[in-house]
Amino acid sequence: MAARKRAVSSGDPSSESTQRKQPQEHPDPPIAPPKWGLLLKLSIFSIPYFYLIFYHYSIDPQLRRSILINAGMSLAGFFVTVRMIPVASRYVLKRNLFGYDINKKGTSQGNVKVPESLGIVVGIVFLVVGILFQYFNFTADSNWLVEYNAALACVCFMTLLGFVDDVLDVPWRVKLLLPSIAALPLLMAYAGHTTIVIPKPLVQHIGIEILDLGWIYKLYMGLLAVFCTNSINIHAGLNGLEVRQTVVISSAILMHNIMQIGASKDPEYKQAHAFSIYLVQPLLATSLALFSFNWYPSSVFVGDTYTYFAGMTMAVAGILGHFSETLLIFFLPQVLNFLLSLPQLSGYIPCPRHRLPRFDPQTGLLTGTNDGTLVNFFLRTLGRKSEKALCVYLLVFQALACCFCFFLRYLLAGWYK
Repeated sequence: MAARKRAVSSGDPSSESTQRKQPQEHPDPPIAPPKWGLLLKLSIFSIPYFYLIFYHYSIDPQLRRSILINAGMSLAGFFVTVRMIPVASRYVLKRNLFGYDINKKGTSQGNVKVPESLGIVVGIVFLVVGILFQYFNFTADSNWLVEYNAALACVCFMTLLGFVDDVLDVPWRVKLLLPSIAALPLLMAYAGHTTIVIPKPLVQHIGIEILDLGWIYKLYMGLLAVFCTNSINIHAGLNGLEVRQTVVISSAILMHNIMQIGASKDPEYKQAHAFSIYLVQPLLATSLALFSFNWYPSSVFVGDTYTYFAGMTMAVAGILGHFSETLLIFFLPQVLNFLLSLPQLSGYIPCPRHRLPRFDPQTGLLTGTNDGTLVNFFLRTLGRKSEKALCVYLLVFQALACCFCFFLRYLLAGWYK
């Protein structure tokens, strides 16, 4: 989602906003077609993933079959999303749910009405794929079915609340509470362990290897859901940034899950990571479909609907896959962005409506402001950049953070836990 301008004003520090106007009598031009060439290039990154599934690891045939069925349904969801986005765009434009790209203000592209909240399409297709997948993988007495449905309920609830936010534009302080409400189905249905493994260097000092946190663990789960959803939402403001960071993190989650399945001999541990795969594969596929319309220059905006949906999906995948520590390292850029934003979010430093860089229509370059965001920090450090170049730098940093996570796990394996 790119920066966009809203008519309402509500102290939201998110870098996104929209200005809605009265409907005009002339028809709106069709949105640009999906960027198939870009998607073809990105598909190359799936080769290592399927190499691990088919050749590198000896995965149980039944488990591999379920993963591949889910992958096939996710691919179908990708094509459905590509077809539905132009249709949905016409409907949201009729309802005046559109925005103007602030980072192109003063140019011809800055006057184009861009349909907004297209994350609703991704959320709906994801949920349909997730629900239909139950027919192929879960029996009526499956121990995982309750938690799987609870996870889908959380995602559905968060998608709904995100769309409500796009329509009503609720104050940002209220936004902090929305994920807490949406996470309730998972917190109530969660029947897994509430224990943590004590790091080996601390065992001799504490005297135990496993600590049962009880309700504190569920509180942690709720806080993780709040962080993941809001961290995606505030690390925004450039064409394609929200969707692409989700694509990078989702790809890293899939690689991590397959590596853990291949290296483990514990059936329950394998199933937990497979459970995560069942959620993340359709997330990645539908996000790529949206990315083909949202990459620079954006022909659609994803809205808070998508950022909340994506954050909640990755949160429940990490919680039920039991790798929340790894997930937080994958979210390292979002953690840094939150820490930079904290003085303004807390009110210690005045927080403007938009914390966007300054755009120069003469040069087409962005200049960083003193606002506490990772976007502005990169511009202050690297100098003026075009919107596309800046987004690429941020996404490379996201990919490096994920690679650092894998390297850190490799170094600490057998010593830390």
